[in-house]
Amino acid sequence: MADRRDFIGYRDGYPAVDWPGGAQLAVSLVVNVEEGSELSIADGDERNESVYEAREEVIGVPDPCMESHYGYGPRAGYRRIVDVLAKHGVPATFSCCGRTAVRSPWLVQDAIARGHEVSCHGWRWESLAGMTEDEQRRNIARTFEAIRNVTGMAPSGWHTRSASTPETRRLLVEHGGFLYDSDAYDDDAPYVVSVGNGPHVVLPYAFDTNDMRFQPGGGFVHPEDFSRYCLAAFDRLWQEGAGAPRMLSIGLHLRIIGRPARIGALEALLEAIAARGNIWFATRAQIATHWRRATGLPDFQPAGANDATI
Repeated sequence: MADRRDFIGYRDGYPAVDWPGGAQLAVSLVVNVEEGSELSIADGDERNESVYEAREEVIGVPDPCMESHYGYGPRAGYRRIVDVLAKHGVPATFSCCGRTAVRSPWLVQDAIARGHEVSCHGWRWESLAGMTEDEQRRNIARTFEAIRNVTGMAPSGWHTRSASTPETRRLLVEHGGFLYDSDAYDDDAPYVVSVGNGPHVVLPYAFDTNDMRFQPGGGFVHPEDFSRYCLAAFDRLWQEGAGAPRMLSIGLHLRIIGRPARIGALEALLEAIAARGNIWFATRAQIATHWRRATGLPDFQPAGANDATI
């Protein structure tokens, strides 16, 4: 029986894809927007979120302390991040939960107005593991519609919080509105998979070049830990990019890198990358669109998007 997992990838050679302008590396900044979508009994959820820089779960009753931690992102962190991106002229993909878009429409509308992409990150900030196909289908449709309604633009990308299911990618393609997903961590370049009767672009994400490592046990303590590590990844991929297409994903969170002691690390990283030159800062939608064209696939045409909500 054929193995369902692909351990070969591009071992036999990467496709002849050149980035725009002859860039040696595509750099994708992903700003995760989850605040207001973390689980909260006060919002009617089944439990409270327990993942933050202080690991503690309040069980059975509302947790205003945890809600306040998450509130920092939209109230303070967002402004610092978009100001740094604007200063350096860098577009980013804001990976946004549907409930967050509904609760903070100003935020996603502002991101769109600034020229950034807003993509889907699930209705709530939660894994899809354990959900039935119908539950996932409703989750996907509800998230898509929430972001489209708030921004006036249909999102084209999807990323699940850590654990998707074996059915998730097929459900995204069946929905009809998604150019790409980032539910993979297995390469340093985009790739195309066959789903149903057509091709689908996968843009691998990364947890190592990610500010989530400032959380307990993650390895980042000082701001330069983040900038030095990400720059080391950039340097290696930039060198390899002279002979094959490479993409660097950098993960950010409003409530993490947006802190006053850390935002300088993002600024230092962008300055160092810009100084190297010959790079392409791009949204994930731009990268996926370019990859389709460069590999001879027709442009993605959204069709039959399911408008069902729950």
